[in-house]
Amino acid sequence: MPLPEITERVALTLPDGSLDRRSVGWARQPLVDTSGVARDGRGRWSRHRGRNKRWEYWGVVTPTHVLALTVSSLDYAAVHEVWVLDRETGRTWGEAATVVPARGVELPGSLGDGPARARATNLAIDLDEVDGGTRLRARTRDVSFDMVAELPPGHERLAVVVPWSDTRFQYTVKDVARPAHGTLWVDGRTVEVPAGSSWAVLDHGRGRWPYDVRWNWGAGSGASHGRVVGIQVGGRWTVGTGSTENAVHVDGRIHHLPDEIVWDYDLADPDRPWRVTGGGLDATFEPFHTKVTRTHLGIVSSSTDQCFGTWSGTFAPPDDGRSGAAAIGPVRFDGLVGWAEEVHNRW
Repeated sequence: MPLPEITERVALTLPDGSLDRRSVGWARQPLVDTSGVARDGRGRWSRHRGRNKRWEYWGVVTPTHVLALTVSSLDYAAVHEVWVLDRETGRTWGEAATVVPARGVELPGSLGDGPARARATNLAIDLDEVDGGTRLRARTRDVSFDMVAELPPGHERLAVVVPWSDTRFQYTVKDVARPAHGTLWVDGRTVEVPAGSSWAVLDHGRGRWPYDVRWNWGAGSGASHGRVVGIQVGGRWTVGTGSTENAVHVDGRIHHLPDEIVWDYDLADPDRPWRVTGGGLDATFEPFHTKVTRTHLGIVSSSTDQCFGTWSGTFAPPDDGRSGAAAIGPVRFDGLVGWAEEVHNRW
């Protein structure tokens, strides 16, 4: 049965903190109220404490650099990161912080309802909604940046609720192909983040997770063959839930792919291209840099292999009568810069 499209504002949780099944589906805008995550409807700490996961991840690709930041609270810890890659030299700069117990972090109850901020040793992050988009600011000992991820009129953002059960569920907003501009300061240099050739991607998450989870995620953005195209693909973590986070954006319009897609890659061969196929999408991802992160804190651990590179391929939109598939026809794309990753968390 196809996942329903949500078209009206709805709460993620019921007053007792369990999943409100009316929120299960996908939407073209962030319509789900997630303020019930972390606290129950009476304002007390939820009985689900320890399972609540809240984060904002932004990745920005420019002609010269890749920039990323994370602000997160996992209940028992706040985990933040600022990271920059020089695409030409392969040099990286980064600062990560794990703060136990979680403190120095501010996250809005729902997307757009307020700022997100992180403060830790040698790291500061500020995310603010401003006219025309979201302002992203980050500072570490070695790098800083100040930029705006624009939100063009009519730009659609994929929002999906993934239900494992009535007590374990995730709301994700994957927002690709946001035009970006601003300034990066790195290694004593000022580097412009040029409008028209820089793109931002948001991963917004609110939910209550199982302890042991694996996932794939891939994203890419850019202008190709006269169109602005965004790739958003995921895998593993949604299997068996009836939900998917797969979509292709064409000129700001979402074409949601309701079925699971096939991932083909080999982390033991980091130069081998990745293939992602299904639902009319046939995409190849060619890596140019791999970021490997391993964290072991007793019973809590994380393993991430995130490859940065370029996407190319074709997309034949499914004609669902609403997405305008017949109007745009087959889409060919290449040179979309982004990433593809495999993650295994015990958290």
